[in-house]
Amino acid sequence: MSELQNINWQTASNRQAHHTNKFYSRDLIVRRGQPFYISLKSNQNLGSRASLTFIASTGPYPSESAKTKAVFPLSSGTRSSGWGAQLVSNENNVLNISILSPANAPIGRYTLGIQISAQGSASTQNLGTFILLFNPWLQADAVFMNNQAEREEYVQEDAGIIFVGSANRIGMIGWNFGQFEEGILNICLAVLDNSLNFRRDPATDVARRSDPKYVGRVLSAMINGNDDNGVISGNWSGSYPGGRDPRNWNGSVEILKEWQRSGFRPVRYGQCWVFAGTLNTVLRSFGIPSRVITNFNSAHDTDGNLSVDVYYDPMGRPMDKGSDSVWNFHVWNEAWFVRTDLGPSYNGWQVLDATPQERSQGVFQCGPASVIALREGNVDWDFDMPFIFAEVNADRITWIYNASNGTMKKNSSDSHTIGRYISTKAVGSNSRMDVTEKYKYPEGSSQERRVFEKALGKMKPSASFGPTSVSMSARSERREDREPSISGKFKVTGILEVGKEVSLALILKNLTSDKKTVMVNMTAWTIVYNGTLVHEVWKDSITISLDPKEEIQHPVKISYAQYEKHLKADNMIRTTAVCQVTNEAEVVVERVVILDNPTLTLEVLDQAQVQKPVNVQMLFSNPLDEPVKDCVLMVEGSGLLLGSLKIDVPGLRPKERSRVRFEILPTRSGTKQLLADFSCNKFPAIKAMLSIDVAK
Repeated sequence: MSELQNINWQTASNRQAHHTNKFYSRDLIVRRGQPFYISLKSNQNLGSRASLTFIASTGPYPSESAKTKAVFPLSSGTRSSGWGAQLVSNENNVLNISILSPANAPIGRYTLGIQISAQGSASTQNLGTFILLFNPWLQADAVFMNNQAEREEYVQEDAGIIFVGSANRIGMIGWNFGQFEEGILNICLAVLDNSLNFRRDPATDVARRSDPKYVGRVLSAMINGNDDNGVISGNWSGSYPGGRDPRNWNGSVEILKEWQRSGFRPVRYGQCWVFAGTLNTVLRSFGIPSRVITNFNSAHDTDGNLSVDVYYDPMGRPMDKGSDSVWNFHVWNEAWFVRTDLGPSYNGWQVLDATPQERSQGVFQCGPASVIALREGNVDWDFDMPFIFAEVNADRITWIYNASNGTMKKNSSDSHTIGRYISTKAVGSNSRMDVTEKYKYPEGSSQERRVFEKALGKMKPSASFGPTSVSMSARSERREDREPSISGKFKVTGILEVGKEVSLALILKNLTSDKKTVMVNMTAWTIVYNGTLVHEVWKDSITISLDPKEEIQHPVKISYAQYEKHLKADNMIRTTAVCQVTNEAEVVVERVVILDNPTLTLEVLDQAQVQKPVNVQMLFSNPLDEPVKDCVLMVEGSGLLLGSLKIDVPGLRPKERSRVRFEILPTRSGTKQLLADFSCNKFPAIKAMLSIDVAK
């Protein structure tokens, strides 16, 4: 009986051909629908005397009917469809064989076996395992992406930029996706194997892994830890005991490794960009093109009436009443694939959101929702369209609630503030690309009105409750009974830095030809970026007389001593003024200000080269008149160092400058991103990033 002596998986050349050579892994990793090559060596000439049959299978219950198992003979001719093996050459007892998988095969880890039949007896041998991924390079694959520069960015780029802040102050942070780092692909596959679907019915779940729609939806549920052994536990309270402040993470690699180390218990804690950054890592590792999207003034509409209600009391205090909210920013993902269920016009970018906000089919999951369908207001289509449509289109309704007599007055309604500056990192650079027009027609245009009416009509059954069922006509008229006689806004008059006084001015203008007396109640609160109120840090009440057409500026000063203890890593303060002219509706003025952290500087001290240690220096000056302690520097960057560095930094006296040197060892050439997070008792999360060009 002939025996196989060994198998050569030709890993290096296969991985080169399949664009999987960036993975730090000894596994054979190939993409579906594209042949890979193996050679089999035996102790005699197999090809002529024996017949060979291959068995490829995946999952715990492989079956041919579910397409999770394939049995296919070695043939000399070309094959039509499905799995196949073709003899390329046969010399010196070595068979060179090409193996082809279908372009719609389930992705995951496969076992390859061989059955050898000769002279009426047969033996079966296990050859080993390989990992099969989606193939965005192949036109027949549902994730095919034609543009090479986009493919490089959305599949192969392992570092990125996430936009944060507020509509009037867009900031950015770096994020290490690290999808090729050692062990990460296996952890990503473990994410699928920990899902509720897999635990309920593993055979069906594995069979459905051929469909990027299905994989994307499962991942949107699994990246949060709400219903399952998901990856990250969310926390928006401003207090993060027993875990890490969400702002301290530099990327997904540490989170995924921690999840695996803990026996698949949710890692504490995440907020929206942490969920999105981590989901992006998993999507890219599987070969689904993906990107991170930030929506400024993002609505969280809990009752499906396309409006969010915001409440104040007459003293200008924001109220935690009702469950709707407006997030200063919210971050989700887009993944690229076809929508066979909706039709070819809706192929392309699909929204997936792993942040646990609302249940969908009983589970905290969201998407995929076609961006093109969102723009057209097709909110009755799969999946979770009404919620995402509201995030970018809802009306914002302001109410004044008087607890002393239980009255609630509608103050104003605004159809322009929600869903601004929808942003993602540009292809091939760190600049911001605005994609707002992909989500909606221009604000105020007739098409935008038409789409809103259409969406509201489709959502009608659920849109009839809540204080603000916006009727069709209400949206178009949009005006209060009487035009207000005054206008107001907050203007920044000083520099906004943590440790300094916050200087603003309330500008009030009399719009009429009559004299007006205005009573103004003002408050300032520190908040978490999603609007969660942390603590009131300042309040003031004044009465101002305005001559006809007069404009005045009233200074607002909030000292560091007032806000220091209550400011969170978000560095956000929300100021509100409720301005009342006798016998007229209140005018509500509000503004969120974001304070800058002191600068953290990174610099490379030598030319960076592969496999050669490089010194990097961090510079930080304590800007405060008081000491800082408990200082920690965390550094990571794919291709620049393995894992992450944690450095304890000595405390700093007032105004003292710190310099810390550390060493990195680049493993890959090209432009790589180094990320740092510096935290201490007075500054919970100061960020820095540095692009480093690594020579070969």
